[in-house]
Amino acid sequence: MKNISELHNQEKEVSAVNLFKGEVGTATAIQLDRNGILKEHLTKTPALLLCVSGFVTYEDETEQEIKLESGDYVNITPHVKHWLNASVKSQLILLK
Repeated sequence: MKNISELHNQEKEVSAVNLFKGEVGTATAIQLDRNGILKEHLTKTPALLLCVSGFVTYEDETEQEIKLESGDYVNITPHVKHWLNASVKSQLILLK
Protein backbone atom coordinates (compact mmCIF):
# COMPACT_ATOMS: atom_id res chain seq x y z
CA MET A 1 0.00 0.00 0.00
CA LYS A 2 1.18 3.55 -0.75
CA ASN A 3 0.60 6.81 1.15
CA ILE A 4 0.50 10.26 -0.49
CA SER A 5 2.81 11.71 2.16
CA GLU A 6 5.57 9.46 0.78
CA LEU A 7 5.42 11.27 -2.59
CA HIS A 8 6.82 14.54 -1.25
CA ASN A 9 10.26 15.86 -0.43
CA GLN A 10 10.03 16.57 3.29
CA GLU A 11 12.37 19.57 3.02
CA LYS A 12 9.99 21.71 0.94
CA GLU A 13 7.40 24.13 2.35
CA VAL A 14 5.13 23.35 -0.63
CA SER A 15 5.26 20.24 -2.78
CA ALA A 16 3.05 19.21 -5.71
CA VAL A 17 3.37 15.81 -7.39
CA ASN A 18 1.37 14.40 -10.29
CA LEU A 19 -0.62 11.55 -8.73
CA PHE A 20 -2.70 10.45 -11.73
CA LYS A 21 -3.16 11.51 -15.34
CA GLY A 22 -6.19 10.18 -17.18
CA GLU A 23 -7.49 10.79 -20.67
CA VAL A 24 -9.65 13.71 -19.53
CA GLY A 25 -8.33 14.79 -16.12
CA THR A 26 -5.55 14.83 -13.59
CA ALA A 27 -5.03 14.41 -9.85
CA THR A 28 -2.20 16.23 -8.10
CA ALA A 29 -1.03 15.47 -4.56
CA ILE A 30 -0.15 18.67 -2.68
CA GLN A 31 1.69 18.87 0.63
CA LEU A 32 1.99 22.06 2.66
CA ASP A 33 4.21 22.15 5.73
CA ARG A 34 3.05 23.91 8.90
CA ASN A 35 2.62 27.63 8.07
CA GLY A 36 3.20 26.76 4.40
CA ILE A 37 1.72 29.06 1.78
CA LEU A 38 0.80 28.11 -1.76
CA LYS A 39 1.11 31.53 -3.41
CA GLU A 40 -1.56 33.27 -5.44
CA HIS A 41 -2.31 31.56 -8.75
CA LEU A 42 -5.25 30.63 -10.97
CA THR A 43 -6.57 27.72 -12.97
CA LYS A 44 -7.89 27.78 -16.53
CA THR A 45 -10.28 24.88 -15.86
CA PRO A 46 -12.72 24.03 -13.06
CA ALA A 47 -11.02 22.19 -10.21
CA LEU A 48 -11.83 20.49 -6.94
CA LEU A 49 -9.48 20.68 -3.94
CA LEU A 50 -9.88 17.91 -1.33
CA CYS A 51 -8.20 18.08 2.07
CA VAL A 52 -6.96 14.60 2.99
CA SER A 53 -5.35 15.59 6.29
CA GLY A 54 -4.36 18.72 8.20
CA PHE A 55 -5.96 22.17 8.27
CA VAL A 56 -5.78 24.61 5.36
CA THR A 57 -7.43 27.94 4.60
CA TYR A 58 -8.45 28.53 0.97
CA GLU A 59 -8.81 32.19 0.01
CA ASP A 60 -9.55 33.90 -3.28
CA GLU A 61 -9.80 37.35 -4.84
CA THR A 62 -13.58 37.41 -4.32
CA GLU A 63 -12.82 37.50 -0.55
CA GLN A 64 -14.02 33.93 -0.11
CA GLU A 65 -12.30 32.24 2.85
CA ILE A 66 -12.92 28.54 3.46
CA LYS A 67 -11.39 26.43 6.24
CA LEU A 68 -10.63 22.87 5.11
CA GLU A 69 -10.07 19.91 7.41
CA SER A 70 -9.80 16.21 6.60
CA GLY A 71 -12.61 15.28 4.20
CA ASP A 72 -13.56 18.88 3.32
CA TYR A 73 -13.38 20.14 -0.25
CA VAL A 74 -13.87 23.31 -2.28
CA ASN A 75 -14.73 23.85 -5.93
CA ILE A 76 -12.28 26.26 -7.56
CA THR A 77 -13.65 28.60 -10.20
CA PRO A 78 -11.54 29.09 -13.33
CA HIS A 79 -9.73 32.43 -13.78
CA VAL A 80 -10.13 33.44 -10.10
CA LYS A 81 -6.88 34.10 -8.23
CA HIS A 82 -6.62 31.94 -5.11
CA TRP A 83 -4.07 30.79 -2.53
CA LEU A 84 -3.70 28.39 0.41
CA ASN A 85 -2.34 28.72 3.96
CA ALA A 86 -1.67 25.66 6.12
CA SER A 87 -1.94 25.85 9.92
CA VAL A 88 -0.41 22.39 10.27
CA LYS A 89 1.30 19.98 7.88
CA SER A 90 -1.43 19.13 5.37
CA GLN A 91 -2.09 16.75 2.48
CA LEU A 92 -4.47 17.70 -0.34
CA ILE A 93 -5.60 16.32 -3.68
CA LEU A 94 -6.34 18.66 -6.60
CA LEU A 95 -8.63 17.24 -9.28
CA LYS A 96 -8.88 18.91 -12.69
